[in-house]
Amino acid sequence: MTINKAFAGTLESGDIMIQIEPSTNEGLNIELDSTVAYQFGEQIKKVIAETLKENGVTSANVVATDKGALDCTIKARVTCAAVRATGKDVWNA
Repeated sequence: MTINKAFAGTLESGDIMIQIEPSTNEGLNIELDSTVAYQFGEQIKKVIAETLKENGVTSANVVATDKGALDCTIKARVTCAAVRATGKDVWNA
């Protein structure tokens, strides 16, 4: 699957900015910047990875800048970024 550079989200409190770009390596490389990384970093990365895989993205570089987003917000932002990056419409499949 072809991946283009894409963004979704904001840097507002309670949100997360997701940046996806192509990777030359296999697998997902997730870089997380979060004020709550110590407590919830692994959970945030897990939600990002699972959501990308659900959308068919198995190889990409991801930069996530979290401002306290809930899991449902993370999933929505990652889905939006994946749709923008792949051009695959997951809502009208």
